[in-house]
Amino acid sequence: MPNNIQLQLDNNQIYLDANATTAVLPQIAEVVSHAMKVCFGNPSSSHITGIKAKHLMEQTRLLAKTVIGAKTGQVLFTSGATEGIQTAIVSALLSQKNHSIKKPVLLYGATEHKAVPNTLKHWNAVLEINAEILAIPVNPDGLLDLTFIAEHVPNALMICTMAVNNETGVFQDLEKLEHAIRNNNSTVAWMVDCVQALGKTSLKLSDTSIDYAPFSGHKLYAPKGIGFLYIRENSAYTPFIAGGGQESGMRSGTENLPGIAGLNCLFNLLLDEQQTVFKSYSQLLAYREQLSQVLQFVFPEIVFNHDFNKSVPTTINFAVKNVSSKEIMDLFDAAGIRVSAGSACSSGASRSYVLDAMSVPNWQSENAIRLSFGPAATQIEIDLACKRISQLKSVLASACLIVSDSEPLGDKEVCSLGLSQFRHQGACSWLFVTDEKQAVVIDPVLELMPRLINVIQGQKLELVAVLASHQHPEQESMIELFYQMAQLEPLAAMNHLGWPVGVQSLRLGQYELSAIATPGHISDSVSYLLKNNGVTELCFCGDLILTGGLGRTNLEQGDAGIMYQSIQALSEQVTANTLMCSSHDYSQSFATDWQTQIRTNHLLEQVVNGIITQNDFITQKVKIDETLAQQNEYFCGAVLNVATDPLIEQSLEDAIEMVSDNVAVLIDIRESYEHNASLPQKMFGINASQVINIPLNRISDAIWQGKLSKNQSYVLLCRSGNRSRQACLNLKQLGFEHVFNIKGGMALA
Repeated sequence: MPNNIQLQLDNNQIYLDANATTAVLPQIAEVVSHAMKVCFGNPSSSHITGIKAKHLMEQTRLLAKTVIGAKTGQVLFTSGATEGIQTAIVSALLSQKNHSIKKPVLLYGATEHKAVPNTLKHWNAVLEINAEILAIPVNPDGLLDLTFIAEHVPNALMICTMAVNNETGVFQDLEKLEHAIRNNNSTVAWMVDCVQALGKTSLKLSDTSIDYAPFSGHKLYAPKGIGFLYIRENSAYTPFIAGGGQESGMRSGTENLPGIAGLNCLFNLLLDEQQTVFKSYSQLLAYREQLSQVLQFVFPEIVFNHDFNKSVPTTINFAVKNVSSKEIMDLFDAAGIRVSAGSACSSGASRSYVLDAMSVPNWQSENAIRLSFGPAATQIEIDLACKRISQLKSVLASACLIVSDSEPLGDKEVCSLGLSQFRHQGACSWLFVTDEKQAVVIDPVLELMPRLINVIQGQKLELVAVLASHQHPEQESMIELFYQMAQLEPLAAMNHLGWPVGVQSLRLGQYELSAIATPGHISDSVSYLLKNNGVTELCFCGDLILTGGLGRTNLEQGDAGIMYQSIQALSEQVTANTLMCSSHDYSQSFATDWQTQIRTNHLLEQVVNGIITQNDFITQKVKIDETLAQQNEYFCGAVLNVATDPLIEQSLEDAIEMVSDNVAVLIDIRESYEHNASLPQKMFGINASQVINIPLNRISDAIWQGKLSKNQSYVLLCRSGNRSRQACLNLKQLGFEHVFNIKGGMALA
């Protein structure tokens, strides 16, 4: 079974992240393998096997110079672009140790790969150069500011630019750059990162005054671990790696002959005018047009983050209004389409520094997606990619990530019935929808409003009310903003928190929603109680009680003594099973009930059970709040208890066996659009009745409606194992003992 699963997932992949790395071409892999098994000699050996290896290496060096247009200068084989960058920068800086410039600077493009500025900063400090490091600004098209260069390059010890940007594909005009540099400083060391240019633009380095140009093999179908560095004739050079004196003493260490053999095959392909592996520029332009058209079909509000006329055709960087890069990444990944959020080398970042430098709006930088293909892409691959992407339109519409007139609701199930939690950086908005499709939004967060409005409009819900649990004095009214954004008018006169004036309760199908004053966090705080036959089933408590903590009281209008009274008053309105819905969830608990709050929050337990006096509560609360004064992460309250129960993690194979043997039920906690794009029952050949989809934002609904049994065993699955792990911790805290996480999720299947 494990091998079958692996084959299914691998064969289903459409790879559109070529700027991060590429698969090795079959013919290159064959040559590499041959070099490992047959032509495996050490180029430094004097026997025939070594001589053959040396010949292969030198022939490859000559081919490299032909490919990059270097009639003069040297080509040095490296482990990759990062080593080439280190070598170039160290060589340039060491040559300037005895400079006489009063205020020396090191210049680099603001959109450079992070390897460049980080290397400059490192060696500037280590070598005690102590130059000022300046980022060269770019215009909205991503082109370097030539006036800035002309102003600062006279004092520069080195200037670093790039030929083609790795995130946007924007190419620089090297001729204009050279003019701006050399007219103002004829001797400054100039490095150009050419990693993304190889195979995509024509290079004639000998016709320029570029001193150093690093290249990487794995960005263009060669193996990882091999690259090369062009060094202009008579440019400063210091060996970065000393040792046995290989590469004529320029770079010690036994040469990576299999990698060099791979480059040899790559260069021959690039130089062969009869070959059909690498496509013409016009064909690559046609590929980009085809992909951009299907993206516009699927995402009506797409924005391309760069000018196609100033970019290589193999890179498309885009953003979709009101759809986060994570949502698109998760959806594409589930559909077997591999793209990246900005640069793969900076994938931990929440926004793109490249797009920030280009002064794009914040939402475009935060939502940026990079789609890239290699110059050896085939028409069949592009057609298949477009087909797979186009199929996502209905998935997006059904999940209300986009509102589509071409995807009418019809008789489709309303996926938002019940309770849904929407999160943004710890802040929570809640959507409650009755069977009659009546909807109430509680605590709308600005960043979540477009998504909430999409759900309401896409599912054709009747919006009954938009409510806030409190409003800080300096804060703009989220209620008014919501109605404005949704282009709706309130159904009745309302107070500043959105509650209808003169109304004691709202009737929502079989439920009744009422509000009670629970000040303490601030003076106007209220809690909303959803009752069924007089029993409180849901409590929207704002920032009075947080999952694992209590709201802050040292803000303007906060009062710990009044909070003590509010907690006691609220405790009389709820039951042990009342689900508590806070406006912040810093501990990623997603769902918690009153009895769990009491059990895990010692201070809350003391208040509810009358163990602590109001004065003692105030004393403890003041101390807790003081620790939060400098913590923006927990701005609205303290998290006193985070779920850390030990988990049992299962391999995918063992988990599938448990499900197949009816020992456990599989819970796919990915979003519905991810789930529908890759159904686990189809991928793993298991009974559909043993699989349920409960996204993280619907765990609270599943707990409230009793969809999960504490006597049942569950194995939880997501893309990487991270979300499912957090959900397991949450369920264990709620008393579900038989929950297991699938380690590594679908990614490591």
